[in-house]
Amino acid sequence: MIWTILIFLAVLSVLVLAHEWGHYFTAKKIGAKVEEFGLGFPPRIWSWRGKDGMLWTLNLIPLGGFVRIKGESGEDRADNDSFAKKKIWQRLLVLAAGVIMNLVVAAVLFGIVLSFGAPTIIEGDVPAHAQITNQALMVNELIPEAGAELSGIEIGDTVKTISGIEPESGEHARELIRESTVEGVAHIVVERGGEDQTISMTSSYVEEISAQGYGISIVETGLLTYPLWLVPWKAITTTVAYTTMVIVAFYELIAGLIAGSGVGATVSGPVGIAQMTGQVASMGWVYLLQFTALLSINLAVLNILPFPALDGGRILFVLVEAVRRKPNSARIEAMIHNLGFLLLIALVIFVTYRDIINLF
Repeated sequence: MIWTILIFLAVLSVLVLAHEWGHYFTAKKIGAKVEEFGLGFPPRIWSWRGKDGMLWTLNLIPLGGFVRIKGESGEDRADNDSFAKKKIWQRLLVLAAGVIMNLVVAAVLFGIVLSFGAPTIIEGDVPAHAQITNQALMVNELIPEAGAELSGIEIGDTVKTISGIEPESGEHARELIRESTVEGVAHIVVERGGEDQTISMTSSYVEEISAQGYGISIVETGLLTYPLWLVPWKAITTTVAYTTMVIVAFYELIAGLIAGSGVGATVSGPVGIAQMTGQVASMGWVYLLQFTALLSINLAVLNILPFPALDGGRILFVLVEAVRRKPNSARIEAMIHNLGFLLLIALVIFVTYRDIINLF
């Protein structure tokens, strides 16, 4: 558990530092004064003031970070080093820089992963110029409380045999699972941690699929690599593809909230993400890098949402000012951002509480 927490905090720190460094770097470039660069949220446990007067801080709550820029909520408009006095395009660039940095980090990580071998579902046609190694049949999804999970099967297990038969492909494995459902029991041999384990699964009615089954998904996987000359382009296109998928997922989540369906079961807070980080790390460093890239994309998309206190919310205020052609009220803007921050904290607390309940 301690190892999982340390890995999660390391991953989160890298992503937060990259995001906030984007804000810091661009703010300095346009001549806006950066008053504080903080890792974590207060209360403060360590601080150091640089020669330029900026305060570097380490804070107690290690679940994020921030860059405090003079005039970021519309105050101090008369000062030349105030963010509020800078041109519209300059402010938009500073606010978008954190999101851009997270996407850059994702692309860099995908580039490393694609150079050494990206864990990929390989059923179907193999992309041009790609090489596939370490092919295996892997458990990639389990329905909670269904037969497979209750029997001790874990995500990431490599499937060797099903009912004494060695599957030839992902489709063959799924066919053997369906056939065994008739008898109600499947004896499956999986490899975990370099050792084979024989596990007996008992089928039951699974509400999620409205049928009798084990609640297990098995796919054919492998490590996908590209030649070095093609890696940069593939890293970029992979980042774009995953970003599009994350945007769609956020849209469906928000649409569900508006429709009154509540926070979906797929939403995880710090506890849930930490647990997933530990599971992925146990599978190997390549898997962890790929997962970190996906987290970076999620952080980018989350921050660009037009919600108060997020980068997207601040961008919205700058755009409103551009349309109105006069400054927004600094007091009202600060009040709205503070309210948005409190709502976000409340959401994090709610999701974290649910994650903790789900652990037991």
